[in-house]
Amino acid sequence: MPRLSQYFHFCESRVVCVLFFVLFSFISRAQQEPRYEETSIHLNVAGLGGREVEALIQDEQAFLAVSDVFDYLRIKNTASSELDSVSGFFIEQNMPYLIDRLRGRIVLKDKIYPLETDELIQTSMGLYLKSTVFGKVFDLHCSFDFRGLSMAMSTKLDLPVIRERRQELMRSNLKKFKSEVVADTIVKRAFSLFNFGALDWSVASRQQIAGLSNTQVNLRFGTVLAGGETNFMLDYNSSQDFNMRQQSYLWRHVNNEKKYLRQVLAGKIPAHSTASLMAPVVGLQFSNSPTTYRRSFGTYTISDSTEPDWIVELYVNNVLLDYVKADASGFFSFQVPLVYGNSVVKLRFFGPWGEERSREQTINVPYNFLPKNEFEYRVSAGLVEDNRHSRFSRADVKFGVTQGLTMGAGLEYLSSVNNGNIMPFLNASFKVMPNILLSSDYTHGVRLRNVLTYRLPSNLLVELNYARYQKGQTVINQNFNEERKIMIAKPFRAKGFSGFSRLTFNQIVYPTTQHTLTDLLLSAMVKNVSLNLTTYALASDADFVNMYSTMVVALRLPSRLTLRPQLQYGYTRSKINELKLEVEKQVFGRGFLNLTYDRNFNYNTQGFGLGLRLDLSFARTSFFARQVNNRATFTQSVRGGAFYDGKTNYWSANNRVNNGRAGIVVYPYLDINGNNKRDKNEPKMNGLKLKVNGGRIQTDLRDTTIRIVDLEAYRNYLIELNPNSFDNIAWQLKDTTYSVVTEANKMKLIEIPVKVLGEVSGMVYLNDAGLTGQGRVIINIYRDGTTLAGRTLSESDGYFSFLGLPPGKYTASVDKAQMDRLKMTALPASVSFSIKSMSEGDVADNLEFRLQSDKGN
Repeated sequence: MPRLSQYFHFCESRVVCVLFFVLFSFISRAQQEPRYEETSIHLNVAGLGGREVEALIQDEQAFLAVSDVFDYLRIKNTASSELDSVSGFFIEQNMPYLIDRLRGRIVLKDKIYPLETDELIQTSMGLYLKSTVFGKVFDLHCSFDFRGLSMAMSTKLDLPVIRERRQELMRSNLKKFKSEVVADTIVKRAFSLFNFGALDWSVASRQQIAGLSNTQVNLRFGTVLAGGETNFMLDYNSSQDFNMRQQSYLWRHVNNEKKYLRQVLAGKIPAHSTASLMAPVVGLQFSNSPTTYRRSFGTYTISDSTEPDWIVELYVNNVLLDYVKADASGFFSFQVPLVYGNSVVKLRFFGPWGEERSREQTINVPYNFLPKNEFEYRVSAGLVEDNRHSRFSRADVKFGVTQGLTMGAGLEYLSSVNNGNIMPFLNASFKVMPNILLSSDYTHGVRLRNVLTYRLPSNLLVELNYARYQKGQTVINQNFNEERKIMIAKPFRAKGFSGFSRLTFNQIVYPTTQHTLTDLLLSAMVKNVSLNLTTYALASDADFVNMYSTMVVALRLPSRLTLRPQLQYGYTRSKINELKLEVEKQVFGRGFLNLTYDRNFNYNTQGFGLGLRLDLSFARTSFFARQVNNRATFTQSVRGGAFYDGKTNYWSANNRVNNGRAGIVVYPYLDINGNNKRDKNEPKMNGLKLKVNGGRIQTDLRDTTIRIVDLEAYRNYLIELNPNSFDNIAWQLKDTTYSVVTEANKMKLIEIPVKVLGEVSGMVYLNDAGLTGQGRVIINIYRDGTTLAGRTLSESDGYFSFLGLPPGKYTASVDKAQMDRLKMTALPASVSFSIKSMSEGDVADNLEFRLQSDKGN
């Protein structure tokens, strides 16, 4: 028995040891391997949006996957082969970091942040960092919603992903610059038989005591006649007989979309002649030249190397034109649009993790180049309104041979020329080097002319002009043989200072003598002081004739006063030629009171002047009285204009030039029945906000109509409407971008339908030991039970809503695919509802879905 009891005691001890060992092992394992749940949560970054990231949940605390978060924020990160550390740089290359699990710390540049054992978890998928540590170390502050499984992140840092989104927004404007935007609605030209649109007028009168007086009246009418722009100008001068030569009339039909015939002109046409025409030409003109200003005529290739996979942006005159991504070796190339005039080209480089560099260069392009393989022509014919009723015709063509060579030729005829009335001509523009441009033209029996420009990288411009005239020619009304001109110009700019200098040497060679004129211009502006000093020197052959300097200073003083002293000094006689002082004060907000005094020492005269200018909304007026010695002169003038909108019966008086200009009338209305047509019972809408790439926006407070004025005719304008313009969220715009082709002397009416959209809302509950709201459940909305009209997610408390439903019958249902993945069922499967046609919008609410698990089924 003792042995048996000892045996049982031994066995009992062994069992206790085994149980103790098992319990110790379980406790140790539980301490070494904390319990957590792997899931994905919605990370929402302020100002950026959100996405799903991998996470661990432990005791209602969230641990975020480091690589997932940093990839989303475009922060460079590289995990070690054992997945026990992550390294890279934070935003900038001079901010390296290391998240090290083995040492239990984070190193950010020169700072070390020790970590607690429960702040960093390693799994087979990588490292997970406690959400609060992101804020403590990286200034990425996180707020975790356990019930909604969502994380809100906020920061004041300029994260690479935010910078990238900003650059993408800039790049999205490229199509606008290139006129490649695909608008929601395109408003094309419409034929008009007649439309009276524009009027410009001016009256000027001058009276002189014991002298002559006269009055001049000018009227300009702009209309649309038979689909073409029609302009009339009537000019009357009381001191002259009425003469039809002084009057002007022109009909012009323009269609820039046509390739072979864009313009047809009839009336007093622009001649573009080599011959000196002393009277206007009445006739016809045909051309395929566009009326819009051509901003580029070809491309110039820029190729270079940078770091692999970097984004390279191209800016011309501070406008983003294009961007490319460098290949694996870092090579990139651009086809740069060559813009007319002087272009500053800048390249900006952006690395994948926020790096940035830039480089700049200058390209010069003249105005008379054409794109490669582009052909332009212009043909004119008519009668000259001179005493001989001369017949005139001219045909010229141009062709872009290469991107650096444009050649042209033509023929001109003028019957009044005694010898050589048929004048063939040639012209060419050639880019000798990137900064050297040559332009030449030759008219047989008349003239040879060359222009050479050279622009240095320092923005110093040198221009050489030379012209030689055929001896005895009578086509051009002058009697000299040669013209020689040299011009050197250089702008200056510094902090608080801007200036410009120009030196011009101009020599005219006559058959028996020659004249040389040299002028030096120095202009500068410092704060409220501007200075202009111009020196002229005139010589004939070797004899010095005259040399003088004129200095003008403008001082902006307090109380809206401007002081302008002026002095002219003659070096030939070493004395002052003229003194002048002008004082101007702004009055009445839009008026200017002017007082002048001048003294001419060469003619022994002195004068006093008093004037007033007023810029009114409908006209600009001026009154000026001047007395020189004992003679007084009085001058009055007034000018203005008007634009008539026949569609809305609106007449607008203004003080601008209106003839040949265009406008747009934007008429928003509430489209209650959703038929995209304005019906009689559908009212105008107030509060629409918009942007347009040109002109001025005017809102008529009387009828809420929006007018865009001062637009260039025959050009495409992009109107962008703000979808958040209205107070009622049920009022939504059908289209937000409109491409409109403007027409001269016409206000084009654009009707904007505003849709009335309904809203549906309800709750999603989880039926699990009671009803609790369930978030992130997908609700599908179908129109007529078949067509998907919208989709929404329930919020953390189970509430869902969707706005954007036009009137009709609908069905709402919980997404079946999501339910299958979660092994759940929604009751009911679908709910039917309808949206009624109402001016304030209809709301269908109180929809309810209950989710239950399929495990028990």
